[in-house]
This record gives sequence, structure tokens and C-alpha cells, in this order.
Amino acid sequence: MINVGIIGSGFIGPAHIEALRRLGFVQVVALCDSTLAQAQEKARRLNIPHAYGSVEALLAHPDLHVVHNCTPNNLHAEINRQILRAGKHVFSEKPLCMTPDEARELVALAEQAGVVHGVSFVYRQFAMVRQAASMMRAGSIGRLFAAHGSYLQDWMLLETDYNWRVDAALGGASRAVADIGSHWCDTVQFVTGRRITEVMADLAIVWPTRKANVAGNQTFVHDEHARYEDKPVTTEDFGSVLFRFDDGSKGSFSVSQVSAGRKNRLMFEINGSERSVAWDQENPQQLWIGHRAQANQTLTDDPSLMNPDAADSAHFPGGHIEGWPDAFKNMMAQFYRAVQAGAMPDRPAFATFHDGANVMYIIDAIVESHQQQRWVRVAQ
Repeated sequence: MINVGIIGSGFIGPAHIEALRRLGFVQVVALCDSTLAQAQEKARRLNIPHAYGSVEALLAHPDLHVVHNCTPNNLHAEINRQILRAGKHVFSEKPLCMTPDEARELVALAEQAGVVHGVSFVYRQFAMVRQAASMMRAGSIGRLFAAHGSYLQDWMLLETDYNWRVDAALGGASRAVADIGSHWCDTVQFVTGRRITEVMADLAIVWPTRKANVAGNQTFVHDEHARYEDKPVTTEDFGSVLFRFDDGSKGSFSVSQVSAGRKNRLMFEINGSERSVAWDQENPQQLWIGHRAQANQTLTDDPSLMNPDAADSAHFPGGHIEGWPDAFKNMMAQFYRAVQAGAMPDRPAFATFHDGANVMYIIDAIVESHQQQRWVRVAQ
């Protein structure tokens, strides 16, 4: 049995725990939070036997094999360093860190430690996304012409919507691009097998000042008696990006956290010389396949209809609904197969620290491009 520790128990920590328990050969033995009392309460509710109030204490837990970093963005780099220095396999929430320099350092530390390292880019793990990537590798889409799409949400639509991610000191210099654009870039690079090498970006802040609830960051809770204080906003609510791939093909995407009615709509379309494919995360079991000289198709995630190298990402017969938690489970299964083997696979299907660093470089280039209003090359 593989013993796992979780650092951070907000929204995403329990999602990690649920996915791990579904694997059957992993046990979550310890939980760490910002205070011991918080950790003990959350551990009791989640039925985890040990609770700790510091990272150091959790890392000293006996016979601990893997640690998941599920903390806010500004803590990722230092905690990832601590985990690597302790010689533990590490799975980090995205972003990997806050700056490109931290990304380079963490990649080097992970390589030196010789551990299995992963980053939580989950959308590449949906069955139909894996199918699209398989079709690309097999040549059935043809030569890549273009990729385009968007990732739209509405959770920051109102002036009174406030969250720690708005604060650049906690969330980073970029918000919408770093938070959700990072997922779009990783997903599309995974499907196409290409790297984004240059960007031209235009970002926008729709609420230069937001009203934060003085009682706490209750983003999704309506409180008619709430008292607010004004908070200046320096991170983008919306952005549009033109980009170039390493093979010369091109594309564009938009990200928004202020698109009313869009809850979590990651959508991409890939255009090739033979056909196109398109996928929408809010309708995740369907892959649209576009043709020039015949009727278009809609493929569903029936394992018997999928390419063999992607079929194992759909776990039930066609028509049985699978979604985000199942993609999360796929991601964990791939990562923990590598942990069982004791080494990184040659071509991991899960996102690694290398992938996390690459996306950090893209985000940094997007911010620089907006500031300077010009094309910027992505660092390698």
C-alpha cells in the first residue's frame, strides 16, 4: 500500500483524497493544514488518521511515500521544495509556482531527487481529450493547421465577487490566464503534441476595484447584510491571446471569469488537413469530428468505439456518464502507476514538473506581451 500525505484542505484537497481512495491501492494517512486545530477537524471529517499543523511535521510522518501540495498559489514553490528535499514523490496543484525562475529551480530539484513528480492539469485526462490526442498521433487529423477556443467562467462577474486569487501577492501577477488559461494551454499542447512558442496578448480588468466582504471571502454566498471594503484589482478578468506553435501553425484563445452563464467551459477546436476535432468540457462525453466531404460526426466515450490507446480512460460502457471526478481519477491512476514503478515513465501521460514549468513560461510571456503590446517568445 502506498502512504500519502495531503497539504491543504480547501476545495481541491478533498478532490485529491476522493480520487486517491477510488484507486484501491493508495491510502491517505496524514493531512496538514495551516493550524493543527484546522487539520484535526478536517482530518476527522475526512476520516484521515493523522493531522499536522506544519509541513515539517507531516514530512516527518513515518513511512510516507507521496505528498500532495494542495495549498494556495503563493505557497506552492516553497512547499514543493520542502517535499523534494525530503525525497518524497510529489504531486502539486497548479500553478507549479509563481515565477519562471522558481519553475526552473523546481524542475532541477525534481530531477536531482529522482522522484516521480506531477502537476494537476486534469483536462488532458478526459476520455474524449485522450481520443483527440490519439487521433492526432495516428495522423487521422492530418497536418495541424490551427487551434482555437476559450475557457469561460462567471464566478467573478459581480463587483462583490472577491477571492484570494484577486490579490497578486497570493495568486500571482496573472489571474484568469494563470488560473484557467494554463489549463487550456496544457490541454491543447497535449492534444496537438506541439509547444506554444510565441504569444501576443491583450488582457482586461473589468472591475478596477472590487468590494470584499470584511467578514471573509464569501465569493459564492449572498449576504444582504454584508459590509464591504474596496480592494484595488491588478489581475485580469478577461484576456485574448494569439499564439504560434513550434511547427509554424497558429491559433488563438480567450479566457474569462466574467462571462455570465458560463460555469466552467473549456472548449477547443483543432483544424487539420484531413479533419477537425472539437471538445467542450461542459459536454465532456462528446467529441465533434468535422469533415469536408462527408457528414460530420459526434463520437461518444464508448470504449468500444475509441482508439485502443485511449479507451482505458473511459471506465464504463457507452452512455454511462463520466466527468471531472473521473478525469481526476485517471490522472491519479497514471501518476501512481509511475510511483509503483519507482520512476518517471519515458513519455508520461500525466503532466509533470516539466509541463508545469512550460506553462509558467507561457503565462509569463503572455503578461509581458500585454504589458509591452508586442509578440513575445516563450522561454524554454
